[in-house]
Amino acid sequence: MSLLIVALDNTIVNVALPALGQDLHAPVSGLQWTVDAYILTLAGLLMLSGSTADRVGRRRTFQTGLVVFTIGSLLCSLAPNLATLIAARIVQAVGGSMLNPVAMSIITNTFTDRRERAQAIGVWGGVVGISMALGPVVGGLLTDAVNWRAIFWINVPIGLLALFLTWRFVPESKAPSARGIDPAGQILVVVLLGSLTYGIIEGRAAGPAVSTACFVVAAAALAALVAWELRRPEPLIDMRFFRSAPFSGAAVMAMAGFAGLGAFLFLNTLYLQSHRGLSALAAGLCTLPVAVTTMIVGPLAGRLVGTRGPRVPLVVAGACLAAAGALLSQVTLTTPLPLLLGIYVVFGVGFGMLNPPITNTAVSGMPLAQAGVAAAVASTSRQVGQSLGVAIAGAVVSGAATGAAFVPAAHAAFRVNALYGLIVLSVALVTTGRWARRTAERAAERLPKSPGVTLPQR
Repeated sequence: MSLLIVALDNTIVNVALPALGQDLHAPVSGLQWTVDAYILTLAGLLMLSGSTADRVGRRRTFQTGLVVFTIGSLLCSLAPNLATLIAARIVQAVGGSMLNPVAMSIITNTFTDRRERAQAIGVWGGVVGISMALGPVVGGLLTDAVNWRAIFWINVPIGLLALFLTWRFVPESKAPSARGIDPAGQILVVVLLGSLTYGIIEGRAAGPAVSTACFVVAAAALAALVAWELRRPEPLIDMRFFRSAPFSGAAVMAMAGFAGLGAFLFLNTLYLQSHRGLSALAAGLCTLPVAVTTMIVGPLAGRLVGTRGPRVPLVVAGACLAAAGALLSQVTLTTPLPLLLGIYVVFGVGFGMLNPPITNTAVSGMPLAQAGVAAAVASTSRQVGQSLGVAIAGAVVSGAATGAAFVPAAHAAFRVNALYGLIVLSVALVTTGRWARRTAERAAERLPKSPGVTLPQR
C-alpha cells in the first residue's frame, strides 16, 4: 500500500498538471517544480531514511513516513497557491523517503523463507506496474470529475489504512550494527541536486549570471562530496563502488533512462491536453500502452537477465528508447492517434526492458553485504534522472506557449530523449562485457566482506 501511494503519486500528478497550472496560474517552470520538488527530495533522502530505519527501528520509521506522507497529501489538496503546493510536495516526499526502501527492508526481515520472500517481493514489484497503469487513468478521471485536488485526497484513506495495518501486523526490527549518519555528505547531496535543478529550470527567467552561478555551485558541491566521501569511514555513498564498471554503468543508465521517462510523461501531458485538446481522462488513457507494455515486458526482461545476462535487455532498452525519442520528434498536432499510441508502445518496450537489469548490473560482483547499498545508489540514480529529465524538457519548451511554437520546441526535447536512449545503448555495450566484470571483481576485493547494514532498493 505504501508503494501504491508513492508510485501512484509519481504518475497521477502529471496528468493533472494542465488543470493545476490553470487554477493556480502556474507557468511551465511552476509545473516543473510541482513534479521535481517531490522527486528531488525523495532522491536526496532515500539513503538517509534507510540507514535511519536500520538504527531506530524499521516499523517506527515506516509509520512516521506514512503519517508525514498522508499529512503532506492533505496539505497538497488544500494548497491555495503554487508556493504552498510545492512546499506540501516536499513534505510528501520526506514521508515517501521513509516508505519504499524501509518497506522492502521490512519484507526482507519478515519473510525469512527464501521462497516466501521471493513471492512477497513479486507481489511488491507487481504494484509498480499497477500504479503505472492506474495513475494516469485515475488522475484523469478525478481531475475531470472533481478537480485536480482530488488526486491528493486518494492518498489519505490509503495512508491511514496502511498505518493501522502496520501497527496491527508488522513486527519491529533493527540492524545489529547500524551505519553512522553522514550529515555533511547529506547536505552536499542536497546542495548538488538543488542548485543543478534550479539552474536548469529557472535559468531562462533568472538570466545567465544566476544559472551559471548555480552550475558552479553544483560542480563545487560534487567535487566536495567526492573528496569528503573518500575520507569517511562510513560514507553516505561509498566511492569505491564506482571502480566497478557495471555499477557505474548502472548508475548512468538509470539516470538516462529515467530522465527519458520523466521528460516523456511531462511533455506528453502538455502535448495531449494543452495542445491537442484532449481531456485529462483521455490523456490518461493514451498513456495506458506504456504502462501495459511495461508490465508485460518487465518479467520477460527479468528472465533474460537470469538466462543470458543483462546485456540483451539493456541493448534492446536503449535502442527502443532512442527510436521512440526519434519518432516522437516527428509528431505534429495532427498525427493520427493510432500512430501516436504505437510510438508509446515502443517507448513502453524500452522502459520495460530497462528497469529489471539495472539493479542486477549495479550489484554484479559486489559482496553480499554491500549489494543492498549498491542497489540503493542505483535507486537514487533513478530519482535524480527523472527529476533532471523533467527539468531539461521543461526548460526546452518553457518559452513555447502556443501550439505553433510548442511543436518545434517539443521536437527538440524529444531529440534529447533519443540521446538518453543512445546513452543507455552505448553504456550497456561497454559495461556488460568481460572487461567490465573484471573491474567489478577488483572493486569487490576492496570492499568489506563482513555482514553490514544494507539499504534495500526502491
